[in-house]
Amino acid sequence: MIGNSVKILLIEDNVAEARLLQEYLHQAESKQFSLVHVKRLQEALNELRHTSYDVILLDLTLPDSQGLSSLSLLIEQDPSVPIVVLTNTNDEDLAIEAVRQGAQDYLVKRQVNVQVLVRSLCYAIERKQALETLRTLNQSLETRVEESTAELVKAQEINQFKSEFVSMLSHDIRNPLNTILLAAGLLQNNEDKLSQEKKRSHLQMIRSAIKNMAQLLDEVSLIGRADSGKLQCDLISIDLEAFCRQLVEEAQLSIGEKDLTVVFTSSGKIDEALLDETLLRHILGNLLGNAIKYSLPGGRIQFDLIAQEHGIIFKIQDWGIGISPEDQKQLFQPFHRGENVAGISGTGLGLAIVKKCVDAHGGDIWVNSELGVGTTFTVILPLVT
Repeated sequence: MIGNSVKILLIEDNVAEARLLQEYLHQAESKQFSLVHVKRLQEALNELRHTSYDVILLDLTLPDSQGLSSLSLLIEQDPSVPIVVLTNTNDEDLAIEAVRQGAQDYLVKRQVNVQVLVRSLCYAIERKQALETLRTLNQSLETRVEESTAELVKAQEINQFKSEFVSMLSHDIRNPLNTILLAAGLLQNNEDKLSQEKKRSHLQMIRSAIKNMAQLLDEVSLIGRADSGKLQCDLISIDLEAFCRQLVEEAQLSIGEKDLTVVFTSSGKIDEALLDETLLRHILGNLLGNAIKYSLPGGRIQFDLIAQEHGIIFKIQDWGIGISPEDQKQLFQPFHRGENVAGISGTGLGLAIVKKCVDAHGGDIWVNSELGVGTTFTVILPLVT
């Protein structure tokens, strides 16, 4: 919609032609026009830098610019302003090309009168407004299409994640379930034939399998709570050195035949710290478990507890199979497992859980690793006073 007042920038080096156009505009009854006249393109560009105009009248023959180069420079300076080009009688082809390249209309100077001039200016403004509206609608449509596409891709990724999750969970629950079924079947069908030692062994297998399933379900639940923003820290006072030594003792039970040495050290003034005991157990238990799992037989694991003024550092180092640079980029993603861990059991949830628990404390975790050399995880948790 065009207002009652229209501001025009006239770029015309011929003073007589400029006066004639200005006179036509004064005679117009339906509109009030205000006109600023410049004689050179550079003056027009300077004018557009600090003043807004409703429309430009452009002579294609100027002292400092010839032909369509003026048009392109004006559009570049202010693409929102409509342009009507002015041509001589023998330049009509040039004017038509100017319209193709972005001008809204053209006028042949010798054919201009009041009605033609006003109609052309109004048409140029309305056409430009329509084009701008269409461009805005197109951009909005493109944005909506991009957003819808992104939502579709996200939905597909979520569906794929759910499928992988169900598949992984089914696989990892099936193993302990099979163990329970097998051991329970042996106890049921051969109770009279089994020695007390065999019975205890089968019962231990059942307890261990149930513990593994419970741990897996606990990990899945923790990931779900973290992703929904419901993972909160329940801070209690913990004797960190005693807590860590207990974890080391528990970890020793899973070493089996690997003949690993776990060395624990503590340094700094270590008083009781306010931390979430359950989340801390997930952090250190998973990191210690991984160090054991991926260490080579006869190797060593170093577990350091370091107290500082504003935080506690936990450092767990092994000299095992290591992690490739590519896998380190996705290390804390759920279900991601390195290419070099084939044949080693695991869900790929452990480190994702560690990261969620560290984040819940407002802490940080990073890794240094090299294939075939070993891995060091460092966790720093802030002290809450």
